Amino acid sequence: MKKYLKMFTIGAALAACVLAGGCGKKDNENRVVIYSGAEEYRNEYFQKRLDEEFPDYDIVIEYMPTGNLAAKIQAEGKDTEADILYDIDYGYVENIEPYLAKLEGYDQSIFMDDTKSESGKYLPEVRNGGAIIVNLDVLKDKGLTEPTKYEDLLGDEWKGLVSMPNPKSSGTGYMFLKSLVNAWGEEEAFEYFDGLSKNILQFTSSGSGPVNALVQGEVAVGLGMTAQAVTSINEGANLKIIYFEEGSPFSLYGYGIIDGKEKKESVKKVFDFFYDTLVYEDKEKFYPEQIYKDKTFTIENYPQNIPYADMKNNTNEEKARLLDKWKY
Repeated sequence: MKKYLKMFTIGAALAACVLAGGCGKKDNENRVVIYSGAEEYRNEYFQKRLDEEFPDYDIVIEYMPTGNLAAKIQAEGKDTEADILYDIDYGYVENIEPYLAKLEGYDQSIFMDDTKSESGKYLPEVRNGGAIIVNLDVLKDKGLTEPTKYEDLLGDEWKGLVSMPNPKSSGTGYMFLKSLVNAWGEEEAFEYFDGLSKNILQFTSSGSGPVNALVQGEVAVGLGMTAQAVTSINEGANLKIIYFEEGSPFSLYGYGIIDGKEKKESVKKVFDFFYDTLVYEDKEKFYPEQIYKDKTFTIENYPQNIPYADMKNNTNEEKARLLDKWKY
């Protein structure tokens, strides 16, 4: 009797699923997977806002450094689990364009000219500026003075007290490398990083690593992101942002949809929410550096009139060539 009762129960459940539109199908249609290179605090904010806006969707944000993200998509292609890719460095996004959908109906005229994608397969969402960031408490504790130029960081007194992202896995790390190659020439720039490596506590895998190390008091100086430093300062960290003569290196970051996934209603709605709302909120709260032609944002303690570095010739070919020479 129990056997027949169990079979009836299973059959009834299956019938209910069919009548409702198919078991698992609805869940799959409402599931949206986002691979994001954004920092943890930004991803947490996005997740919160997406859960509020789409309570019936199962939205998953999976973090990975932008270089790793691009490599994963290159390996998996359109068969990837991801639906949306977010916060991908422009230096990497060109490599995965064949796997991105053509974005129709999104007005690119609102963006600064230097942020637009020629292919129309991704949209800008962040201008990420870098800076030299110091922990004033650690400087005082170690009896060190604030550095005023890159060469200052080569002294023995900085051994184990400097953090920098690895250019091979982090767009932030690469923009520091590229800015000095442009400013000094390739040979001198690589010689500099050879010397600096002796004082590096760790070449971090992601761009957020140096500021995290600064906040935790593990290092005195970080080559990191201005926006992340400002967030930490506003949360009470005793950090200071410095720009050397060469200026603030910067990268552009964008977002797109895996080709074929744009036909999925839930993916389209989530992507539209980023375009219409979340990217603006990201500027208001975390990354105010300008990407829109007619809209600017101001955040407490965020530097104004930032002197930007020369980032010309930032092509895929150039990036691959320079990273092939990077040995750390």
